[in-house]
Formats: sequence, structure tokens, C-alpha cells
Amino acid sequence: MAAVEKAARLLSLNGLFPVYKPKGPTSAQSLYELKMKLLNEAGVKEHRKKRKQTLKIGHGGTLDCTASGVLVVGIGEGTKMLGTMLGGSKKYTVIGELGKETDTLDASGAVTENKPYDHITREDLEKTMKTFTGNIMQVPPIFSALKKDGKRLSCLVREGAKVEEKPARPVTVYGLSITDFQPPLFTLDIECGGGFYVRSLVRDLGKALSSCASVKELIRTKQGPFTLEEHALREDSWSIEQVAQSLQEYSQLLPEKPGAKRLRTEEEREPAGE
Repeated sequence: MAAVEKAARLLSLNGLFPVYKPKGPTSAQSLYELKMKLLNEAGVKEHRKKRKQTLKIGHGGTLDCTASGVLVVGIGEGTKMLGTMLGGSKKYTVIGELGKETDTLDASGAVTENKPYDHITREDLEKTMKTFTGNIMQVPPIFSALKKDGKRLSCLVREGAKVEEKPARPVTVYGLSITDFQPPLFTLDIECGGGFYVRSLVRDLGKALSSCASVKELIRTKQGPFTLEEHALREDSWSIEQVAQSLQEYSQLLPEKPGAKRLRTEEEREPAGE
């Protein structure tokens, strides 16, 4: 296909499709890498001015840099549909570690507390989990994309600023189950709504069990109708034709009239949540 045809093909794409975000880069970095790969394939230069983007592209909800899994991408007019992903259902598999808490609430942070965990049984964890299902109140992590005075809390903390926790807010847990328990490690499958932090859940479970806990590994296995195993495009498949094929194949999975405001290009702020 000629460069002109590829460019026309790319700029005609509209819709939502899922990609796999590996552990390491932020959601915005992965999105930018995807965008540049597509533009380079088409031989198109990027406009640096925010209001004159060559290719409109955005994502439907932040996935922590320490996490991997499904990241839903909107392209072209599909960016108007991203609002349906922000508040929609998500699924995660998390490995938690009992007896250790960190400042970031995951393995990337500095250890702030160690506590005994030998008294905790699988039955204790299962019983405690019941109080964390349904509509609950949750305090978001300080290391997050939430903002104060226009700056992310995580950035303020790293700059040495004194940052207070945001107040507890309502979130929804649709499902919570244990798949493995080998202290100090335990594995949970979680289905939750928008704005939910898995790191906060693991922290709160540790406290409720008279110990402490942090996230060792986190994978988003589903976002909206898209699953990691069935739908997410890996980096080696980030091409114009693969994206076009995904858009065509998965369009039937989406609501007919999402009608949501355009949200979250890679240069705009990221929503709260893992």
C-alpha cells in the first residue's frame, strides 16, 4: 500500500479497540508510542499543537505504570466514546503481599510498615472480603493521578510537598474472590466500577486483618467488553491494518449510541483509577 493510501486509511479510522499495556510505561506513554508507530507507518508527521492533532487518539482509563493489561483506546471519532469506558466495569487479577506496606501501596514504593501476618488464615481473608463488596467507601492512594491545584498528587509527593489524602469516596465492587492463598502472598480476582483503586483495596484488607498489605503484581484482565486474552492487541500487532481489523471486529461489542463527550487524549489529564 502506498504511503498516501496508508495515511488516508489511518486518518479514516474511527472507534474503540483494546491494546496490551506492559508493566513499566504509563498509560499516556503507551498511548503515545502507539500513536507514533501508526503515524510513522503512514509517513505522517505529528502536529505538536494540542488543538491541531494530526491523529485524534485517547485512552479510556489510567492503568498504573506498575500494572499491565487491557487499555482501551479511542481513535478518530471513537475518542467521543471513551466516557463509556471510564465508568464501566473492569476486572483485575492482583497478587497481594501481607505484612508489608509501602508509600505507593505497591512493590515500586519504599516500605513504610512491617507487621506480623501469621495469624491470618484463608477463612479470615474470605470473611473480611465480604465487607469490601458492593457499594463501599474508599480512600484513594496519595500516589495517584488525582490532582490538587492542577498537579497530580503523585508528582507533588515526589517533589517533597506535603500532601493529604483525598476524602473517602463511593466506589463499587461487583465481585471479589480468592484464587490462591500462600502467605504472605494471596491472589484475588476483582470486578469493579470506575474510580476504584486496587491498591487501596489491598491496603484496607491488610488493615482489617490486623496487619498490613501491598500490591505485588496487578493485571487488568477486562475493561468494558474487551478482555486481555481475546481482544487486546500486543505491541507487535500495532499496525494500521491490525487496528482497522480490530475496529471492525469489535464494533458489535459496543453500545449503539454511547454519545459521550470526547475525553483523554494522551496530552490531557488521565482519570482516576488504577
